[in-house]
Amino acid sequence: MEIDIISEDTNPMLHRADVRFEIVHDDATPSRLSVRDSLAAKLNKDSAEVVVHKLDTKFGMRKTVGYAKVYDSPEFARDIEQDYMLDRNKIEGGDAEADADAEAEAEEA
Repeated sequence: MEIDIISEDTNPMLHRADVRFEIVHDDATPSRLSVRDSLAAKLNKDSAEVVVHKLDTKFGMRKTVGYAKVYDSPEFARDIEQDYMLDRNKIEGGDAEADADAEAEAEEA
């Protein structure tokens, strides 16, 4: 699988870059998670900072065009992205961590 960056637009207000990319692959369309990991490696980012929104493969083609948001930190991704997108990209939600902290404080009291 070979990833080429088509465009990368920075969005400083949301602490992210919007990336459009193209993948050339030999087999079937790669999974969202494998694309996320490969894109993170290409951009020297952590996988939790990359949220793949769209993968579009034309029928019979070995080329996929996609769209991802690359955040400055995983915390920004958890704060801004919707829960279903975090679930699709297997990124731990911030609410689960807040709930765990609240439970720990309740047990201490």
